[in-house]
Amino acid sequence: MSEGFMFQACVYLAAAVIAVPVAKRLGLGSVLGYLIAGVLIGPYGLYLVGEEGQDVMHFAEFGVVMMLFLIGLELQPQLLWRMRRPILGLGGLQVSATTVVAALIGILAGLPWQTALAVGMILALSSTAIVLQTLQEKGIMKTDAGQSSFAVLLFQDIAVIPMLAILPFLALDTVNSPASQETAHGGAWLAGLPVWAETAVIFGVIAGIILLGQYVISPLLRLIARPRMREMFTAAALLLVIGIAFLMTGVGLSPALGTFLAGVVLAGSEYRHELESDIEPFKGLLLGLFFIAVGSSIDFRMIADQPGLIGSLVAGLILVKWVVLLTLGSLFRLSTDSKLQVAIFLAQGGEFAFVLFSFAAQHSVISEAVASPLIAVVSFAMEPGDCLVFQSMIVYGAPGNQSRHRRRALTTRWTGDDARYDVRSGEVSIPMNDPGLQHGDVLNCVRFPVVWRR
Repeated sequence: MSEGFMFQACVYLAAAVIAVPVAKRLGLGSVLGYLIAGVLIGPYGLYLVGEEGQDVMHFAEFGVVMMLFLIGLELQPQLLWRMRRPILGLGGLQVSATTVVAALIGILAGLPWQTALAVGMILALSSTAIVLQTLQEKGIMKTDAGQSSFAVLLFQDIAVIPMLAILPFLALDTVNSPASQETAHGGAWLAGLPVWAETAVIFGVIAGIILLGQYVISPLLRLIARPRMREMFTAAALLLVIGIAFLMTGVGLSPALGTFLAGVVLAGSEYRHELESDIEPFKGLLLGLFFIAVGSSIDFRMIADQPGLIGSLVAGLILVKWVVLLTLGSLFRLSTDSKLQVAIFLAQGGEFAFVLFSFAAQHSVISEAVASPLIAVVSFAMEPGDCLVFQSMIVYGAPGNQSRHRRRALTTRWTGDDARYDVRSGEVSIPMNDPGLQHGDVLNCVRFPVVWRR
């Protein structure tokens, strides 16, 4: 094993171990921590990582395949049916409307319609990792705003699959793009077959994955689990994901599509939780490496040369998503509080954008000149939602005015231990002498019972 590889491994792991806990301590998400770590070790930071970061990114993209497998495992039919209206309605309209608006802006800016459509689809996504983590940490997942945000994010995660399938067909240069050639010819295994045969094989592979997941994989996992050797079950879980990804790549389809389908089929399996616990560490590590590689690839020279353009694009992205979400919130009769919360939560870029921009660039859908500034825009647009909500958090119930029907609004900065949320009682505990408390007419964001402690 070369010293260069050991050094690079130490650099990436040390950057993650240091930057992510610091980012979490500052109230930022883990994704932002990984991106900051990449910036620090990249060419515009300490320069511990150079061009080899692109190779790491391609390898770490497998973490996205694992993420989609885990998302599929979570999509139980009962949950989807119970939330069908917000998922298909609110989520579907949010992705569609944001895609159309962003694509029209791109066309007016002079982009080809294929590139504009791809950019619109990618920018319509929000950060599942940041938003869900924030909702869970702050204890508002069960509120109307939390459930509506979850439904939109769930649809966005599902929408990634058709996006991966559509993007290769939007290629601007299908002649000179190796990735596009491979997609057009159905992958290496299907080279030389007529179109009807390629189509039959592809549909056969997809049907085979569904049937295997339904009738073969669960009994096989039961057999593997019988000796109670944890490492064998972990190896079987990895073999399942890697094998399906390899199979889908061989027939020219996205490996994420195959693993997602397998996850959905196994969502009702008795070993669903074991599969999640075994795959989760690998997924988290590979995704972390991917985001570090993205951070190290951000072109800060380009940002310094065009700060006005980057700033305008960030503000424009947030504004477009804000307006779309507020409009849809009114259409679905959400309360004013819930509408504003959902708009703040989701008016940002998403981690899947990095994957899709890379995928689109490989298939000649988006040029590097367009993808590079947009990656920077998504990076800068990922955090505002979290900051806007929880740096000015609203609670109800002031001392001396504890009437259930009439409470004065107070605002406080969420500063660690100053305000504590009790999951069991559903109460926010705030010290009576907290200097951050001020009376005022402010946004009614979160309605928790409040306990004033001395």
